[in-house]
Amino acid sequence: MRRPSTWRVLWLGGLCLVATVHAGQAQSSEAGPTGRVSIYTNTAGRDFTDGTRQRTSDLSTSVSLESPRTDENGVEYALDLRETRYSSTATPDRVSIYDGFAGARFGGDWQLRVRAGHMWLQDLGTMGALAGGLFEVGQRRSTEEGGFRVGAFSGLEPKFYETGYAPDVRKYGGYAAYERGFMRRHVVGYTTVKQGDMTERSVLSMTNFIPAGQRFFAYQAAEYETQGPANGAVKRGLSYFLTNARLTASSRVEVNATYNRGRALDARQLTADLINGRALTTQALEGLKYESTGGRVTVEVVRRVYVYAGYTRDRNNRDDASTARVLLGGHAGNVFGTGFDVSGSDSRIERATGPYHSTYFSVGRTLRRSLYLSIDYSTSLSVVHFIRSDGVVIETKPSTRRYSGSASATLSRHFSLLGTLDYTIDDAMTEVRVLSGLSYRIR
Repeated sequence: MRRPSTWRVLWLGGLCLVATVHAGQAQSSEAGPTGRVSIYTNTAGRDFTDGTRQRTSDLSTSVSLESPRTDENGVEYALDLRETRYSSTATPDRVSIYDGFAGARFGGDWQLRVRAGHMWLQDLGTMGALAGGLFEVGQRRSTEEGGFRVGAFSGLEPKFYETGYAPDVRKYGGYAAYERGFMRRHVVGYTTVKQGDMTERSVLSMTNFIPAGQRFFAYQAAEYETQGPANGAVKRGLSYFLTNARLTASSRVEVNATYNRGRALDARQLTADLINGRALTTQALEGLKYESTGGRVTVEVVRRVYVYAGYTRDRNNRDDASTARVLLGGHAGNVFGTGFDVSGSDSRIERATGPYHSTYFSVGRTLRRSLYLSIDYSTSLSVVHFIRSDGVVIETKPSTRRYSGSASATLSRHFSLLGTLDYTIDDAMTEVRVLSGLSYRIR
């Protein structure tokens, strides 16, 4: 693996030191900062049927630290940094800043919140990545009475898998939210993304968390393009709509239902093509349209023994025929008082080009309350039909089998350890993969 540059070693080492110092301070206060420092290694060896071999490895480090989540006035901050280094020069190393902001709260029953830096605005869903400033005014949260808050933001858009910002891209907008109790929340937001002098996207976003008593809960999220993406080159309309509902029909029966539809297109690339005078293809303008409708029923047959069945219809593009997904499975905890947990599932997809079938089985057990061991097995068979120009149908049946063992150990209040060993066989190769990780929890 390539040797890390000196400044990155110092940078990550300094972050770990800051996290450790904050952890020591947190032990003396109930409302101290929280976070985590984690290191993961992933090594894989592949032997192909043609005689070639491949060996890869990567090292991932993440550091997170967050001030206490409270409505009290004072300073607030968050830090979430992640770095991955690869042994192969074909894969570039990645450094990501998900959060890195500082701010403060001021006021009484109505508070002013100010933040600056890298932040993910969860109220805006997929539009929430921001490197800039946020101003928010709102009422203190209450478990009995509802409260309103409104915010405005402006800044740059950070890249997802590396440091830096999308070139010549700016974003700004605002949102309004109503919250009540532990779960209820309704948010409406508006975001404009500019690339140069052109409007890349103008998006109205909506999010709803709707509880109804103790038995029903629904989550909804949607985005609507108020102006056609890529400065109007694409028709305006629904970007996506998602709803997920859960009903506890009785003490032993739970019903889940999901519906998801939308379109996916690369508005950034389309806008860049317009700026640079490149022709826009019909395929790029239409994008990918998808839709999925399904549900699942879970029944507790006896105490700690659950079975479930699900059915979903998917359509992956405008002209595609919908396909069926069927899922059957179950879980049993502490079987016959032995301490063993058993899980299994069987899923099938009926596609126009051929069916897909996958089976999964797992057995696990806790040892001495601090160590959990599990053994997993999964297999899949994908039948794919090809039609030649002379009308002859060619059928292939790639299959995969995977054997896995994992262990997770709680070493102390702060330290935990994870290890996984995978052995996978398919029609083209065999693979052995080892994953290990160490985490220090700040609380």
